[in-house]
Amino acid sequence: MADKKTTKAAPKAEAKAPKAKKAEGGETSGLMTLGNLKPAPGSHRSRKRLGRGIGSGLGKTAGKGHKGQRARKSGNVRPGFEGGQMKLYMRLPKRGFSNMFRTEYNIINVDTLEQFAAGSKVDEKALQEAGLLRFGDRKIKLLGRGKLTKKLDIVVDRASASAKAAVEKAGGTLKIVELK
Repeated sequence: MADKKTTKAAPKAEAKAPKAKKAEGGETSGLMTLGNLKPAPGSHRSRKRLGRGIGSGLGKTAGKGHKGQRARKSGNVRPGFEGGQMKLYMRLPKRGFSNMFRTEYNIINVDTLEQFAAGSKVDEKALQEAGLLRFGDRKIKLLGRGKLTKKLDIVVDRASASAKAAVEKAGGTLKIVELK
């Protein structure tokens, strides 16, 4: 019998060719395309993966603790519910009422009108451009805090008695627009 020699074949020396570089102009650097969109840095957080083993820190009870209503699948209760106990907002005394038909105003005090030039007309448009109106849909009421030294022509929806006196003392005019 002929001896069969078991010889291992020598490993083939495969020469790894260097990766071909992309042709110039093939990739656009700095230009945003659909292929290189990314979220803003710090804006993307990975989701909280619950119940994936004790090593994760959120395994077994998945952050819900042991037993109890809040550990169950539909365990969270509505806001204000205290397990059948009388709710806090029902235990507290109620007083008065809120008039749902009340008229709310943008409040402008006399001392804030000092920024306008003497002799100028101060109406809703001028107050809006000066950034003095907090709410665009409300009417304007002039109150008498501070002093007015400039003569101004003022057009508002309401004014207090002290505001009227301050405007007239400075030599200005105050026109009150009729409320609808």
